[in-house]
Amino acid sequence: MISEIRVYLPGVNAVHSREVCARGFRKSNIVMNTILILHGWGIGSKTWVKVKEILESRGYKVYVPDLPGFGDSPVPEKPWSINDYADWALSYCKKNNLLQFVLIGHSFGGGISVKLVNNFPEKVRGLVLVAPKLHRQKTLRYYGGLALAKIGKLVFSIPILSFFHPLARKILYELIGTKDYYKLELDKTNTMKETFRRVVGADLIPELAAIRIPTLIIWGDKDRMTPISDAYLIQKGINGSKLEIIENGRHALNLETPEILAEKIIKFIGIN
Repeated sequence: MISEIRVYLPGVNAVHSREVCARGFRKSNIVMNTILILHGWGIGSKTWVKVKEILESRGYKVYVPDLPGFGDSPVPEKPWSINDYADWALSYCKKNNLLQFVLIGHSFGGGISVKLVNNFPEKVRGLVLVAPKLHRQKTLRYYGGLALAKIGKLVFSIPILSFFHPLARKILYELIGTKDYYKLELDKTNTMKETFRRVVGADLIPELAAIRIPTLIIWGDKDRMTPISDAYLIQKGINGSKLEIIENGRHALNLETPEILAEKIIKFIGIN
C-alpha cells in the first residue's frame, strides 16, 4: 500500500511517499524534482546542455552553474580549495532558493559534491557521482611520466629539438593523467594552477563513510582519466550505494552518451 502526500515548499518540488512493506516495516522517501549539477574541470556548464535538456523534458527543474574559474564565471581572486567550492555551491543554493535537491557531481564536481553533502547534509536528498575525482593515484605510470619529464626537459633544451617540446609535453601530460593541468599550462593562469594542485591533492576517500543518503555512482568502462578501479573503491566507501557501468563509456559521459546518462539519473530519482 502506498499513500501519497504532495508537499509544496519554496524551492522544493517534491512528492512525499509512504510505503507500508509486506513485513509491516514503514519506509519513507522524498522524490525530488529539483536537480543541481556541478560540472567537471573544463569549459563549464555548456558540457551538460544535452543532459539538462533531456531532464527538463521529463519535468525536472535543473540548475547547472558555471563554477568560479570556468565558463562565464570569473576566476577567484586567490587559489581555492574543495571546501571553498563547496561553500560557493551553498551560497548559490541560497541565492536560488534551493532548499533541497538531488545533487549530481562529475569528476572535479564530484569532489565538491562529497564535501557539500557532508558539510550541509540537510540540503541533499540524493547523490549521483559521475566518474568523480576523489583522490590522485600516483601509479607506476605517473612516476614513470615524471621521470620522462625530467629527461625530456634536458633533451628538448637542445635548440634543434625545442620546436617539438610543446607536443611532447602534451603527450606526457596525457600519459600521466594530468591533461587538465596541460590546459592550465597553455592558459598561464597562476590562480587556477594552484587551485588545481589543491583540488587534486585532496583525498576525499575517507569522507565517503559519512554519506548517509541514496547514492548512485556512474562510470564508463573505458575511462582513462579516472580508473574504473576507483568506481569500486567509492562504492565500497559509501554504504548502500549503487554502481552503474556504461559499456564503452569514457570520462565525458555527459558529452558522449547523454541519453544513457540521463536515463540512469531519471531511474535513480524514481520519476518517469
